[in-house]
Amino acid sequence: MIEITIPGRGKYTIEHLILDLNGTIALDGEIIIGVKEKLAKLSQKLDVIVVTADTNKNAEGLVKNLPVTLYKIKEANENDQKLELLLNKGKDNTMSIGNGCNDVSMLKESAIGICILGKEGSSKEAMMASDLVVPAINDALDLLLKPNRLRATLRR
Repeated sequence: MIEITIPGRGKYTIEHLILDLNGTIALDGEIIIGVKEKLAKLSQKLDVIVVTADTNKNAEGLVKNLPVTLYKIKEANENDQKLELLLNKGKDNTMSIGNGCNDVSMLKESAIGICILGKEGSSKEAMMASDLVVPAINDALDLLLKPNRLRATLRR
C-alpha cells in the first residue's frame, strides 16, 4: 500500500494499480525498457493489474516475467469493462494509467488517473479524464515510487 496526503485533495491509500497494456507499458509488441524493474518495486507495495483486449494476441508472453496479474477483456465495450474492473477493485484505493479512448472511464473514476502521452500518443479524452498527464510510463511509475512528486503536482 502507498499512502499519500495531497493538500486540498485529502489522504489516499492506494492498494491497486491498473495499467493498460498496449501503448502504456508496451510499444510495438515489447515491454518498454525500465518498466519491469519499476513494477518489481511497486509490486511489493501494490496489487498490479495489467488490462488488455489482447489485440495483438501476445499479452501472456509480454507479462510472463512481470509481477502482475493479467486481466483480459473482450474487444467490445472496452471502456465499460475497464471501469467494471476498477469498481471491483475499489475506485477509492486504485490508481490507473492509460492513454486511449477505452481508458477514459477508468482514468476518470480512479482515485488518481494518470495519462501517458508516449510514442503512441494519447487521446484528448484520456488526457481530459486524468488527474495528471506525463510524457512516458516510466515517469508515471516514478510518481508512485516517489509519491511526494504527486503531492507537489496535485496539491490545490
